[in-house]
Amino acid sequence: MSLLNRVLVTGAGGFIGSHLVEGLLRAGHSVRAFVRYASHGKRGWLEDLPSELQSRCEFFAGDIADPRAVREAVRGCTQVYHLAALIGIPYSYVAPHSYVTVNINGTLNILEACREEKVERVLVTSTSEVYGTAIYAPIDEAHPLQAQSPYSATKIGADAISISYHKAFNLPVTVVRPFNTYGPRQSARAVIPTIITQALFGEEIRIGSRDPVRDMVFVEDTVAGFIALARSGSSIGCVTNLATTVGVTVGELIDRIQTIVGRTLPVRETEERKRPEASEVFKLLGSAKLAKERANWEPQVSLDEGLRRTVDWFRERKNVEPVGQYRV
Repeated sequence: MSLLNRVLVTGAGGFIGSHLVEGLLRAGHSVRAFVRYASHGKRGWLEDLPSELQSRCEFFAGDIADPRAVREAVRGCTQVYHLAALIGIPYSYVAPHSYVTVNINGTLNILEACREEKVERVLVTSTSEVYGTAIYAPIDEAHPLQAQSPYSATKIGADAISISYHKAFNLPVTVVRPFNTYGPRQSARAVIPTIITQALFGEEIRIGSRDPVRDMVFVEDTVAGFIALARSGSSIGCVTNLATTVGVTVGELIDRIQTIVGRTLPVRETEERKRPEASEVFKLLGSAKLAKERANWEPQVSLDEGLRRTVDWFRERKNVEPVGQYRV
């Protein structure tokens, strides 16, 4: 494995991270996959990859909050894709200190290690949640940031530190801001898997509200966006959205998924699935104009096609997640 072309992916065992590792390996890159250390030695969704791809991947187990481990992981890499984060919004109400430790301090560790190791490109993962409920739509990168949950607050902080490292130290940082990514391997705590598992295997569909609007990006398109932005010099020092510019309500997602599954179940709104009122983000609909201009990126997978592929994946893995269980 050549040190000259090695890339590091943090959060590699997670949903988007595992797809990114797979995409980079298939494109011929040498990949070091940073996974969270665990005594059982599991590597998350990377274990779902074909053995041929796993054999070509270098695995690094550590803790993103440990500066020494991060420095060791970064050493010898020319590009870093930083995806490691705590992402569950409900859990951020319970454990905000953990979100600061991982999302802010962990990102700082990555940036400092990349500066010390003179990494050529650093891509830091943001989230559309930083925008809060849309003041105007489609949401472009100039939209005000609104911290409506501890999770989004820590991501706003991580994004700001990332851009500051470009301005203060000339670190070649790109902040990638995907809207709502979905697809195979996503946790059942996310809205689409929650609906799919109940539609496939349950007797009713329980949700928080039918009304929120989201901009859903299929995971393969998100991965393609990361890779395209890594090649784009004009994205350095900037935030770039990855979005479809097509909004869909949770209620519409339920209707589409039930049509694909071929079942019609009663839908019940439940209080335990609702956020605190001032914390609910009611509309996220993004602009991808700059992604097109900077990296010639635009989404390729339609919502219906992406939903069909996601339903097929969950259908084949009936026991992968508890049915309809919205876990924090």
